[in-house]
Amino acid sequence: MFLDIYDIIVVGGGHAGIEASLASSNIGAKTLLITTNLQTIGQMSCNPSIGGIAKGQMVREIDALGGYSGIISDHSMIQFRMLNKSKGPAMWSPRAQCDRKLFSYYWRFFIEKNNKLDLYQDTVTSLIIKKNKIKGVKTFLGLKIKGKLVILTNGTFLNGKIHIGEKKMNGGRIEEKDVHGITEQLTKQFGLKYGRMKTGTSPRVDGRSLNYDKMKSQYGDIYTQKFSFFYKTKKLTKQRRCYITYTNQKVHNVIRNNFDYSPIFSGDIKGVSPRYCPSIEEKIYRFPNKEEHPIFVEPEGWNTVEVYINGFSTSFPEKIQYQSLKKISGFEKVKILRPGYSVEYDYFPPEQLKPTLESKVIENLFFAGQINGTTGYEEAASQGLIAGINASLKIFQKEPFILKRNQAYIGVLIDDLITKGTKEPYRMFTSRAEYRMLLRQDNADVRLTPLGYNIGLISEEKMRILDIKKSKIQRCMYLFHNISFSPKVINPILDQKKSPRIDIHKKIETILSRSEIDIKDIISIPIIMEKIKKNNFNQEILEQVSIQIKYKGYINREKENAKKLLRLENLKIPNNFDYKKIKSISLEAREKLDYYRPISLAQASRISGVSPSDLSILLIYMGR
Repeated sequence: MFLDIYDIIVVGGGHAGIEASLASSNIGAKTLLITTNLQTIGQMSCNPSIGGIAKGQMVREIDALGGYSGIISDHSMIQFRMLNKSKGPAMWSPRAQCDRKLFSYYWRFFIEKNNKLDLYQDTVTSLIIKKNKIKGVKTFLGLKIKGKLVILTNGTFLNGKIHIGEKKMNGGRIEEKDVHGITEQLTKQFGLKYGRMKTGTSPRVDGRSLNYDKMKSQYGDIYTQKFSFFYKTKKLTKQRRCYITYTNQKVHNVIRNNFDYSPIFSGDIKGVSPRYCPSIEEKIYRFPNKEEHPIFVEPEGWNTVEVYINGFSTSFPEKIQYQSLKKISGFEKVKILRPGYSVEYDYFPPEQLKPTLESKVIENLFFAGQINGTTGYEEAASQGLIAGINASLKIFQKEPFILKRNQAYIGVLIDDLITKGTKEPYRMFTSRAEYRMLLRQDNADVRLTPLGYNIGLISEEKMRILDIKKSKIQRCMYLFHNISFSPKVINPILDQKKSPRIDIHKKIETILSRSEIDIKDIISIPIIMEKIKKNNFNQEILEQVSIQIKYKGYINREKENAKKLLRLENLKIPNNFDYKKIKSISLEAREKLDYYRPISLAQASRISGVSPSDLSILLIYMGR
């Protein structure tokens, strides 16, 4: 039934687990994905969307490295929007509404196409560990499966407890059992720290019971894009509409009058809630003077009446959920299909991990996803990909794959987790990345695809596609640098845009660098449009060139800052370095450096409590 021994066993079939198992098997490791229910592989447990602010950048990075989240999203997309277009390109973030059933279907489709990946339905209840080294797993059915490495991606299932008002049930998702044994083993036998976190989901309602005329329509973009740089799917020619409505004081009064029925306020829930995605009752409690809160009405697919109510996560009893929903404009005749609920679960503080996501305590044991204290499909998938890559590289005795903060949002995510830890569910934002002008969603392939190729996840064909794109960008940049506009040609456009006129010929790049001038203005000139068509420069190429010209100063400054960071990153600290012997470093710094065991001076500098003077002393002791 099984191989005698697997290279890698992945525990859990959520977003982290499937990215991990596909990455490891595609690199060549013999991989087993074991999960409690094969029918829920890749399920969207919460809202039916992928991407968003900073999250969309991570999905594109996953694709650029050879992962699948972007491909699956493109296959199941029912609406596409590029968020933050009114701001600079560092903030542009792709987001897609997805068909929930298609999303899971395509995950299963791509997994089953992989002949190197075995699947098995069972629940892992403990790990086989000898002398602090992984040897395999034990299951609920009593099986012992040997594996050289194990990746834990248990999501919300470790000792999961679901709350709907006073009703409580054990489970990681509604109608799905929780998992016992792993937390107890790792904490009691091996001393790993753990904590409890809480997340929640909103009620699903019957879309036929809503009055959309009372809501504001939210359309998708006219120019729709894809997440995947390389995988071609059909263009999204029709889209499903989303809607926006708002809570009001009547809604708030119902919620305020029933705080005692919420397990958040009754004390039943002990886990820490996500700061940036609070339940509706927490919103009303935290912001008592706010008149209204936005409610996003999101369809769950092409051919279903089921609708997700984004912004209304709750653990109230179903009766109170119904009473408060009815007070929202457009929801007067609402019918609930499934109530919202909260779930508490165990997580392991991620500062106990190496940058590869391997445990510092147990060799060959990796952690990825919500088990590390994160929230969101995209954060989980990113960790799963990196864990799968590093686990397989370790099998083949290759150097680990560690993304730096100036290389990817995924690098920021993992560095934040292992360096700073997290006391609340961690969510990625553009503000967390100090090099976000370099880490744009549009250039993720240029940044990361060559790295994916070196790992073995990117094909020769994809590299050829990237080389063609880079060549076109260079040609277009050359064109805009060398062709000049005469005053006669460009001044009418400058007048229209209320931009200063020119008296002499000016290069295209000089005109385009003006904030009020758009690339559309440039290509509206017939002679330029002719050259664009001749060179087959598409919208993607023109957008890249426009960004590089308009934001040249910002980009160059961040590149310079990144070089300075790289010098610190290259100053490696020996793994067995004895911090306790350096008495001139503060006691707090010594304790934290000894606990976190940073791999470089750059990582040490990001640990709270380690001062610049501590770093200077550390440099001296390292012989620098």
